[in-house]
Amino acid sequence: GSLIFSEGDKNLYMHSFENLGLVPELLRSVSDLGFVNPTPIQEKTIPAILNQDNDLVALAQTGTGKTAGFGLPIQQQIDHGMKDVQALILSPTRELAIQITRDLDSYSTYLPRIKHVAVYGGADIQKQIKALKEHP
Repeated sequence: GSLIFSEGDKNLYMHSFENLGLVPELLRSVSDLGFVNPTPIQEKTIPAILNQDNDLVALAQTGTGKTAGFGLPIQQQIDHGMKDVQALILSPTRELAIQITRDLDSYSTYLPRIKHVAVYGGADIQKQIKALKEHP
């Protein structure tokens, strides 16, 4: 099954990141970044990703916090004992891939075993291969 959310759905308001089920390390990063209250899309996606095993489609405008909406719960679900790639995020542009990677790095400040790498065309492939060999 699939879950579909859009930012127009206003039936769930927890008004606090602490109520979304995130681990203390992610809550600390969120606080350090100055995030106080989750956006509507984050209120829906974070618990859905953490608590269900479904596909998820979430639609919201630019700047509404979609990256945190999927990035925080994905990082929480990473098995630190595995060295294989556990999540793959596809982006339509190189610039967005780089931005998503930076955002994920900032969310995982207190989860030092999580590594991220952006792979895209037009850059030194040897550097990217080296980064992939470091088990992101």
